[in-house]
Amino acid sequence: MNVLIVGANGQIGKMVVEKLKKGKKHNVRAMVRKEEQVADFKDKGIEARLADLEGSVDAIQATMKEIDVVVFSAGSGGSTGYDKTILIDLDGAVKTIEAAERAGVKRFIMVSSIASNHREKWSGDMKPYMAAKYYADQLLEKSGLNYLILRPGMLENEPGTGRIKVGIETAIRSIPREDVASTIVSALDYPTISRQAVDLISGDTSIEEALTQLA
Repeated sequence: MNVLIVGANGQIGKMVVEKLKKGKKHNVRAMVRKEEQVADFKDKGIEARLADLEGSVDAIQATMKEIDVVVFSAGSGGSTGYDKTILIDLDGAVKTIEAAERAGVKRFIMVSSIASNHREKWSGDMKPYMAAKYYADQLLEKSGLNYLILRPGMLENEPGTGRIKVGIETAIRSIPREDVASTIVSALDYPTISRQAVDLISGDTSIEEALTQLA
């Protein structure tokens, strides 16, 4: 399959791109917003397509030519203001969903956030981010796309363990970014996981077994 990673220059996005390229099972394309990023990926033997999530839906759709699966792992980052949270994490995600529907993309994998579907758990400075994730996920669920929404726990930079827990969680726990990336890559091989939204944290089950249980 041809897989487009939106947010390919982010921490999880980079890992997904690298794992897909190394695995050689799927053709990976990176969506980035700067010309120098296109060149960087090209130097690594990876095709990159240029579009800005603050730009038009048409421009984003143009990056989806011959794409089967879109993975949205983009984010405004913790160093930006609430304006960028709205423009990237919410409106950028919404534009990408609209573009995917127009382009006839078969599948959409969204990287969301644990507890974003529970307003009572939103607190402090995270409220705008959680709200952005909540409404972007809501729109995806109402779309006609075959979606998988992954809501990872608190993200860590520790090495991945390859063991996770998926489902509906009552506690906010953590997970290495590498395990989130590995779960995304493995999920590509489970097309029957359709129109589901699940929490994703570290656990005792292998990624493959956990995904098999969802399929």
